[in-house]
Parts: sequence; structure tokens; C-alpha cells
Amino acid sequence: MIKHIVLFQLKPFASADEKMAKMQEIKSGLENLKGIIKELRSIEVGLNCNPNEKWDIVLVTTFDNMEDLDTYANHPDHLAVGKIIGPVKNDRACVDFVI
Repeated sequence: MIKHIVLFQLKPFASADEKMAKMQEIKSGLENLKGIIKELRSIEVGLNCNPNEKWDIVLVTTFDNMEDLDTYANHPDHLAVGKIIGPVKNDRACVDFVI
């Protein structure tokens, strides 16, 4: 199995409420992929509650293999969520490893 972990840092927002609303939109969009992309075995999305840290959102997913991860990454519904994240993303980090 493959564990896919992604961290997102968002750009500054006009207010904390605006940032939280966007983070919730991203979280919902990602979590909704579980019922759509059959290769996605599990998904967890966390919103960072520690303001002293760089990263705002963590995505943890599992797949049977790298081919399934690639299918997920290129799936139209995943790409649609990416269009929500892209304009507000400042930075991204990713690690994929075998479990």
C-alpha cells in the first residue's frame, strides 16, 4: 500500500474567518473524493489549529499502489479540487511511501 501525505500552506487572507471558510471548502472537496474515486482507499484531511506552524492543511490518503495514486492524481474530480486550492496555495510538500 502507498501512503500519500500532502501539506498545504495558504496565502494570506483578509481575515481569519475568510481563511477558515476556504480551508473548510478545500477539506470538504477533498473528503468528497472518497465516494467518487474508487482507487482511493482512505482519506483524512486536517486543518492545523497551531498558528505557530507553517502548514495549514494536511491530506493523508492511502492507495493500493502507485498506479492507483496516479489515477487519483489525474482524475477530473481531483483536478477540480485542485482548481480550488491552486489560487490560494502558497506552498506544498508531499511524501509518498510504502506501508
